[in-house]
Amino acid sequence: MHMSQDHAEWKSDGTSEVIDGEGFWQGVKDCIPTLLGYLSIGFAAGVVEKTSGLSMMEVALMSLLLYAGSGQFIAAGMIAASHPVSAIIFTIFFVNSRHLLLSAALTPYFRHQSFKQNLITGALLTDETFGVAVTTAQKKKQLDFKWMLGLNLAAYLNWFIANMAGGFFGQWIPNPEKYGMDFALPAMFIGLLVLQIVSKKDFFIDLAVAFSSILIVVAVSFLFPGSTGVIVATIVASTIGMVIGRWK
Repeated sequence: MHMSQDHAEWKSDGTSEVIDGEGFWQGVKDCIPTLLGYLSIGFAAGVVEKTSGLSMMEVALMSLLLYAGSGQFIAAGMIAASHPVSAIIFTIFFVNSRHLLLSAALTPYFRHQSFKQNLITGALLTDETFGVAVTTAQKKKQLDFKWMLGLNLAAYLNWFIANMAGGFFGQWIPNPEKYGMDFALPAMFIGLLVLQIVSKKDFFIDLAVAFSSILIVVAVSFLFPGSTGVIVATIVASTIGMVIGRWK
């Protein structure tokens, strides 16, 4: 047995169950289906950042330190609109606070790992790697740190490369909205959502949450301006999904 690819999960009776396919390179392999999404979204983010007035060094630092597709799109737009730094920081913090929920959802699968390992996992976690991890977690009781590290680092490196490529070619694309690049991020999220739904045998709850979200966003938009409907729909629709799940 190659321990770089397998690890043992200990049961309550003292025996162990080998979980095949776990390991750093398996994590890299499992990241491959999402890499096209990273390359396209990262390229679009780099273009938008460059056209908003950022230098190549600033594009590189934003991709390495912020490392958040939605946050980088928002930051680029707010920088181009000359918003104050405090407003940009607060907005990105609010948008990225969802990662607290993503990390909490994966916590039960990493209880056997050390605090340092969990800190590294949480720091590199993204919406896309969370989607891959939670789909894998539906089949296993535990996830391996090396597998998660391979998954996260593959995504991190590809995101950086895509950002730099977008920043380089962005000097020849003065109007990225003309090519629909501002829609690249939500398009990838929709694709991930569809893949996650179809991977389940029983997707009634997912469809119920999706339709509830749409109805709530439309209804709230008639009453409140801006993105209030998205926030309300997120809270109410997820609550509906939880209630249906407990009832079933």
